[in-house]
Amino acid sequence: MKHRRTIQLFLISAISSLLMIPSLSFAAEKPDFTGQWTLNESKSELGESQGFAAKKLAVKQEGNTLTIERTRTGRDGEERTSSETLTMDGKENVDEGENRTTTSVVTWSEDGTTLTIKSKREFTRNGEDFVMNSTEVWTLADEGKTLKIKNDSTSSRGDRSATLVYEKQ
Repeated sequence: MKHRRTIQLFLISAISSLLMIPSLSFAAEKPDFTGQWTLNESKSELGESQGFAAKKLAVKQEGNTLTIERTRTGRDGEERTSSETLTMDGKENVDEGENRTTTSVVTWSEDGTTLTIKSKREFTRNGEDFVMNSTEVWTLADEGKTLKIKNDSTSSRGDRSATLVYEKQ
């Protein structure tokens, strides 16, 4: 009788442990990309995207909202900052401006470790219409001190790929 009770307790413990495993994997927090980031050009693979890469990023992640300020150096040498606020729920985010519309969808990977931003930019320049599709995959490394963004884009001017490495300030 004592042996039977021991086996029952063992089985209950084993089943309880197995049931807890999925809840532990879901308990892992998604990375927080919040911070001031500076491009490390020597660690990045810029390819033909060198002129398009933001030199600085200011990122604020709150709940389901991601706000990104990108600072680039313009052709005239001046710094130019653009800002976008996105929801991270797989729904379309539409941003309309003068002569342009950007539609973005932000999703998490299944394991919750990377963030993907897919964007379609439609704009008019010198009376000509352009469309550019891009995919950015964001990953944190070095205990959150490094932000890596794999960027692939396609437009009428061709395909571009870059891996941008930013360091937290």
